Amino acid sequence: MTVEVLPANQPETFYRGAGRIAGFRNSAALPDRPEDWVGSVTTRFDLGPSGLSTLSDGGVLADAIAADPRWWLGPHRTDTGVLVKLLDAGQRLPLHVHPDRRFATAHLASPYGKTEAWVIVSARPDAYVHLGFARDVPADELAGWVADQQTAQLLAATNKIPVSAGDAILCPAGLPHAIGDGILLVEVQEPTDFSVLLEYADFGLADGHLGLGYELALQCVDRRKWTPEQLDRLRGGQHLRGGRHLLPDAADEFFTARRLRDGDRLEQGFSVLVGMAGQGRLTGEHDDVPLRRGDTLLVPYAAGPLRLAGPVEAIRLAGPQPR
Repeated sequence: MTVEVLPANQPETFYRGAGRIAGFRNSAALPDRPEDWVGSVTTRFDLGPSGLSTLSDGGVLADAIAADPRWWLGPHRTDTGVLVKLLDAGQRLPLHVHPDRRFATAHLASPYGKTEAWVIVSARPDAYVHLGFARDVPADELAGWVADQQTAQLLAATNKIPVSAGDAILCPAGLPHAIGDGILLVEVQEPTDFSVLLEYADFGLADGHLGLGYELALQCVDRRKWTPEQLDRLRGGQHLRGGRHLLPDAADEFFTARRLRDGDRLEQGFSVLVGMAGQGRLTGEHDDVPLRRGDTLLVPYAAGPLRLAGPVEAIRLAGPQPR
């Protein structure tokens, strides 16, 4: 068998969960840890090896890929190009921003920034996210809010977007955002842990500028007004591109998220599968693996083409298509 059924991988972080990952998954998970890094070769910022996934034989996935990249990634990839998480917002997350590739290359020695997207698994009534500023925010005004930790002013300047189960939203690098409480989601993103925290004091942190200082770090923030029409273009979901592609076209440069149902085939390539509903099987030349809601599977290139069978729904998450 080539496909790996992954256990929970829950590094410590500064905010709290509400037990939703443990309730969703079919393997042991810590109820108070709000994140599960799935098939991860990414470490927490300045806290490695925390964040790295291990395999069923006890080995570290990143080491296994380095030892046999063709088996895992195929002939056209040099890295996985993706990080997948389950995220359980037991409280509202701080308003924060991820740098784009240009900023990360110049200041963080990384070819990847951190564009991300969210697929909502469940949400309390009236759940929401903050996404982008609702007006143009001058650089000095933003710097003052952050320096004085004026949380109310920061949040009041953002767009507050209602979300519910089944929604999918792209969050481009640079866009200020915060996930509200009461939400369980699958997050797909570029493979970094770069976050510039606009709020930090109320979360028990000393700062959140990636060691760059806020004068430089705030240069990665998109301070422009985002209109309702612009925000609508970030939404995906079941209606998009025939109901299989969950995210808008703008995501394709960074990652893919595809909905799979009974009879759907998976093209050959490295990916992560998350079971979203029902139960069935994932089959191929080398594999016959049960898959049900809450399972997380790691699919190497060597698995070849696969097929989903039975009354089950899953999402396939992968890096961008090799050029």
